[in-house]
Formats: sequence, C-alpha cells, structure tokens
Amino acid sequence: MTEILDTTKINEIRAIIDRGLGTTQSRELIAASEVADLLLDLRLLLVTSEADLEAAPSN
Repeated sequence: MTEILDTTKINEIRAIIDRGLGTTQSRELIAASEVADLLLDLRLLLVTSEADLEAAPSN
C-alpha cells in the first residue's frame, strides 16, 4: 500500500534532516547515538503520519 505524506510532514522531515546535517556537517566523527536519535525522530514522524491515516474516516 502506498501512502502519501502531506506537505507539512514532508517539511517537518526536511527540517529535522537539515538540522541534523547542520550540526554535524563540520565534524569528522559523529556519535552513533546522534545518528540513532535522528533516525528515531524521523521514524516517529512517519509512524505518526501512518497512525493519522489509519484513524482518518474513509469517506
């Protein structure tokens, strides 16, 4: 099943990625916990979107 994210969620995901890239861009090493936190933030947004789609009434 293909799901479509709304523009707001896409913009939120882009902002999280941009923020993560901005804080790590000048560093040579990045802690695994920082990468895991970034991925978890993205996953949370995606799961929330999925739950919203399932809870929405199907008219």
